[in-house]
Amino acid sequence: MSGSTEGSNMADKPVLGFIGLGVMGSRMCANLIRRSDANVVVYDPVAEAADAAAVLGARKCGDAAEVARIAEIVFLSLPSIREVETVCADLAGAPDRPRIIVDMSTSDVGRTRALAARLKDRGVALVDAPVARLRQAAEDGTLLITVGADEPLFAELKPFLSCMGSDVVHAGGTGNGQVMKILNNMVLFLNMNALAEALTIGRAAGVDGALLFETLALGSADSFALRRTATATMIPDEFPVRAFPTNYAIKDLALALQLARDEGIDVPAASQTMDLLERTRDAGYGENYYPAMIKLVDGRG
Repeated sequence: MSGSTEGSNMADKPVLGFIGLGVMGSRMCANLIRRSDANVVVYDPVAEAADAAAVLGARKCGDAAEVARIAEIVFLSLPSIREVETVCADLAGAPDRPRIIVDMSTSDVGRTRALAARLKDRGVALVDAPVARLRQAAEDGTLLITVGADEPLFAELKPFLSCMGSDVVHAGGTGNGQVMKILNNMVLFLNMNALAEALTIGRAAGVDGALLFETLALGSADSFALRRTATATMIPDEFPVRAFPTNYAIKDLALALQLARDEGIDVPAASQTMDLLERTRDAGYGENYYPAMIKLVDGRG
């Protein structure tokens, strides 16, 4: 069991690890440092990312094994299940290993459950706790976090997760947090597809696009996607590259389609949206904010 102390400054508080300090992870980790009653150790292969966390009070580690040696609970924010599996193998294979690994990435459900079973054999509990909402929510600590864990683990982790999210939902057992997150994103992408089509039809029929969206927001078509994402991107026709790109949307929707296949469920609407996203990528908008899909809907792609 890890969680060993190194000096009195580590002895009187819990020690948490955080691996993966990208766009979301760096902000989540910053809130964990500021708001938790814990010491935080971090690792990221990008030295500047780890340096930024150190400025806030974290201790930098040289690799995942060093994090495992010091921290009893380790949080991950990584690009995909492939990186999660690799890092978890490093953590569980270290001479000292954490008691709990919390995967806050968006990961494949089946592989998450299989990974949890492998880690359990090594005496390590895997909790899936993926996050939803935008970058600003990560900055503000107002993410939605859906957690797959048993009740005692959820109760233990909730105070730390609440440093990063304003809505921390116990989704059930292992993998259920990922199910919730994946389906949240699936519905979001389908909603954006519908809004792109509505805007294209409305403009072709002579209606002002901004007025259309303002009016839809007053009725039963209202949604977060309409009021925030679609209005901010589709109306000004701006799809920046340093936002949630089409390639990421494809990755997340692929997880939903895989889950549907695993459960034997036909999902034609989600499949159509995947086709639209893939055509958006192939048209050269893979790194642009995914609402760029409207360019394919209105024929500009």
